[in-house]
Amino acid sequence: MSASLLLVAFIILVALLFDYINGFHDAANSIATVVSTRVLSPMQAVVWAAFFNFVAAFGFGVNVAKTVGKGVVESAVVDHWVILAGLSGAIIWDLITWYYGIPTSSSHALIGGFAGAAVVKAGFGSLIYSGLGKILVFIVLAPLLGLVLSFSLMVGVYWIFRRTHPGRVDGLFRRLQLVSAAAYSLGHGTNDAQKTMGIIAILLFSAGYLGSEFYVPFWVILAAHAAIALGTLAGGWRIVKTMGMRLTKLRPVGGFCAETAGALMLIGTAVGGIPVSTTHTITGSIVGVGATQRISAVRWGLAGRIIWAWILTIPLSALLAGATWLILPR
Repeated sequence: MSASLLLVAFIILVALLFDYINGFHDAANSIATVVSTRVLSPMQAVVWAAFFNFVAAFGFGVNVAKTVGKGVVESAVVDHWVILAGLSGAIIWDLITWYYGIPTSSSHALIGGFAGAAVVKAGFGSLIYSGLGKILVFIVLAPLLGLVLSFSLMVGVYWIFRRTHPGRVDGLFRRLQLVSAAAYSLGHGTNDAQKTMGIIAILLFSAGYLGSEFYVPFWVILAAHAAIALGTLAGGWRIVKTMGMRLTKLRPVGGFCAETAGALMLIGTAVGGIPVSTTHTITGSIVGVGATQRISAVRWGLAGRIIWAWILTIPLSALLAGATWLILPR
């Protein structure tokens, strides 16, 4: 086996490790609401979420993977070292934020890392600003749309069930939350696993293993979904506490509305090829649910610290990746 092929195989393993850490780091996004409402135990919740993370491989296309693979950095700049440095920067940032229980975006860490390594190698001209612009716009839009959707759903549910006994409403939505949690995990799987697919596919393409046309091989799709599902199964409990227990108090009806709003956002953007943050989306959705009770029901100080972490994710993961590119033994 040639040294080049060995390096490609190693980088694919690093990409799948990132995907696993993504699932581990973002498990909170999939299970925090269903755990905090006590509809499922933590172990039941991660099994439920991991299953639907994997099932998402079979129905939502690869538009996000194509955006990440071909819409962030110019193909001529991409090589093994840019990809390896980008993955390393994203992994380091994910582990730092997981340790401190901060729900940041693994997706934006990956994109920041990929872009940062490319800039250190070839300057800012190596970036595709139309693709990056779309991603940056949705840093703001994803949580806002999640907030508006979940707030609207909660208001609608309150109106529809305004004359129903609270105990009956609670029982109904405890069952419905199983459906909404599954839908959210489908959205999480299809949006986040595709980012790793895009990185692996552009690696194979730049190394000449895909021929003259960029595409995502089916084995890459299966491997990426399996890795993120296994990561979700491991669970990131520090972030679960922040998302589901500290940000606002949730009941099953609120969990259902937050997950449904998040699922609609994630599946819609995945079909449209827009790589959004599952973390931003579900946080906005949880805040929207909390705001229907009273403004003070949301712990805005904590929400503010989370937003600062979001703002810093792309530049800091880019710096980490750029530094990694400089020290790699190319």
